[in-house]
Amino acid sequence: MNEQTKILAEALHQRFGDRVSIRPSPAGILTLDMDVSAWLEVCRALHVEEEFAFEQLTDLCGVDYLSYGQSEWETTDATDTGFGRGVDAFGPGRFDWANRPEAADIQQRFGVVAHLLSFRHNWRVRVRCFAPDEGMPIVPSLVEIWKSANWYEREAFDLFGIVFEGHPDLRRIMTDYGFTGHPFRKDFPLIGNVAVRYDDEKKRVVYEPVEIEPRVGVPRVIRADSRYKTDDLDRAADSRAEQLAAGVPAAAQEDDDG
Repeated sequence: MNEQTKILAEALHQRFGDRVSIRPSPAGILTLDMDVSAWLEVCRALHVEEEFAFEQLTDLCGVDYLSYGQSEWETTDATDTGFGRGVDAFGPGRFDWANRPEAADIQQRFGVVAHLLSFRHNWRVRVRCFAPDEGMPIVPSLVEIWKSANWYEREAFDLFGIVFEGHPDLRRIMTDYGFTGHPFRKDFPLIGNVAVRYDDEKKRVVYEPVEIEPRVGVPRVIRADSRYKTDDLDRAADSRAEQLAAGVPAAAQEDDDG
């Protein structure tokens, strides 16, 4: 933690005490965790008080902590040759809608994270709170403090289903009005709920059952070892084949090889 961040951390501790939990990050940005009941009070103070002067909200997003900390990669069981899939096919989102698992009743499942910037002091800070009810996640809106929160909160509502109490126009912004569910929730299927297409006969958009089979997409890992190195003889053969295709005489090929 650099000296400037230490000054900010001390000022935050003196101002808010036990109402916030302050954690540093490797990037040097402090994270303030607080109860949802202190969300508006703390954010308003960070905005209006001269000591902090966080004039700008640069980002706000929702987070679903369902399955947080649970690894779906079982690398010890993956094959050590070829392309192994060491991932559990029934991880978050990898299921069909009819057989979807029930979401666990966990504490602090849905979080709201906002990033703030103070031009006056050249400070950045991250603030976070959790919705108290995962069945109906509700968090107070920050639009009255930072106008830029308007569309960010609409996005979090659309993608995570987090309701921002006091928002002046809380409606979907990324998906259409007939969309079912919230696609960034961990218990939302990756294949979606319904398929949408334009029907030439009916002359309108129609909704149909999804026909895509759930699948696991695992990124390919390229390792810098011998298994990916081409044999010298193979390289030489490839080079000769290219020269023949280009019409290079055999004598010239021997000179090149020599």
